[in-house]
Amino acid sequence: MAHWAIEALLLWGLASGLAWGVAAWVGGSDWDDIPGWLKSNIWVLPVLTGVVGVLMVFVAPVWRYRVHRWEVSADVVYTRTGWFSREWLLVPVSRIQTVDTKQGWIERTLGLATIHVNTASHTGSSEVSGLSADVATHMAEDLAHRAHALRDDAT
Repeated sequence: MAHWAIEALLLWGLASGLAWGVAAWVGGSDWDDIPGWLKSNIWVLPVLTGVVGVLMVFVAPVWRYRVHRWEVSADVVYTRTGWFSREWLLVPVSRIQTVDTKQGWIERTLGLATIHVNTASHTGSSEVSGLSADVATHMAEDLAHRAHALRDDAT
């Protein structure tokens, strides 16, 4: 959750700063092309950006954690995603073509990683994020070895 909160904080902090800058610029300008109602209510832009930003930093990571799940069994990688509507994805280990591990700079700072389980079908590919870097590395190696051992002819 910390990873998602930090990403949201950086994004919405930047958006809020830009909104305050635009509001100050438009509010202090002498342009005649700007409607009066917009110029007098331009302060609403940074306030709304700030409110949405606070929700995205404090509420969205908790909600995202509650709705996103994954599990790896002997022959299937199972993921569940979705904020409002749910998507369940079952990826047979025998259909896995590659398993990639990645770390962004925030993930690296927090000691986390993401694995991408890729199949020939885009809709069959899956992602598991928020794993500790060691767990992600071992899981990627294990899935790659099992996929090689279970490879079937229907690829």
